[in-house]
Amino acid sequence: MTDNLQFDGQGRLRHLLTIEGLSRQTILDILNTAESFITVGEREIKKVPLLRGKTVVNLFFESSTRTRTTFEIAAKRLSADVININPGVSSATKGETLLDTIRNLEAMHTDLFVVRHSQSGAAYLVAGHVPAHVHIINAGDGAHAHPTQGLLDVFTIRRHKGDFDKLRVAIVGDILHSRVARSQIHALAALGVPEIRVIAPKTLLPTAVESLGVRPYTDMQEGLADVDVVMMLRLQRERMHGAYIPSEQEYFNLYGLTAAKLRYAKQDAIILHPGPMNRGLEIDSAVADGPQSVILPQVTYGIAVRMAIMALIMGGAPETEPAARRRAG
Repeated sequence: MTDNLQFDGQGRLRHLLTIEGLSRQTILDILNTAESFITVGEREIKKVPLLRGKTVVNLFFESSTRTRTTFEIAAKRLSADVININPGVSSATKGETLLDTIRNLEAMHTDLFVVRHSQSGAAYLVAGHVPAHVHIINAGDGAHAHPTQGLLDVFTIRRHKGDFDKLRVAIVGDILHSRVARSQIHALAALGVPEIRVIAPKTLLPTAVESLGVRPYTDMQEGLADVDVVMMLRLQRERMHGAYIPSEQEYFNLYGLTAAKLRYAKQDAIILHPGPMNRGLEIDSAVADGPQSVILPQVTYGIAVRMAIMALIMGGAPETEPAARRRAG
């Protein structure tokens, strides 16, 4: 899928549909802007006026409490008006098409749509049919992309590990069906991570996965050896059709992250998981709740990152120092 829809005629980010094709500097601008929003959640009044008077519609054709809620909180902290629509109990069940739904909401003067859909390419379809003043954020489309999750994950990694250029990162689990893994790989590669590993049974590794610039492993001990970051993925039961794993117990025995398996990684390795977690299947509770886990901070950081993306694409973000220096130069 082409990414030229994401930018306007001046090269500014207009939509966020995928991380693929974003420059390192664009990603860093998002992360730096998010850094400036972290403290908003710690204030007594958790609001800034950047998007006052703007209307944001969360249009989730696929359920996700965590993602929808963090988008809602992010928009409200920017002082936008937020409307949540569940098409499963509205016009979509009456036969209205995706574009008709968008056009009707657009007629109500919506400024930004956050779209989550089970079909890959849905956000692109919408972005290609909205006027120039309307913006689209892809909150997950099929098995294709989940860009805001990828960005909040690299924000989390930077907060806990600093620079990217010396890191070794392992992504573990259902790589085949995971839009999070694809977005994460593109983000890590753009930021210059020298070694990205994927660990999964062969049935859950895409064909020619090496073309993404990753090293595939089917053994946890080999794959986790000396890594700095371990990113666990949810087993995508809803996207599986057929026997990808012999049994859930065997999957946990071989690929579930336990304290014993974590010892293969570096002593100070951090653990991420995009959620929701299947405890006892992808990850042991002792590890998920342990000192190396940054799973809950991921959720907190997700609000600041989504605030940054909304503010940047709608032209309301405060300029970060590096960006200001570039303009001055």
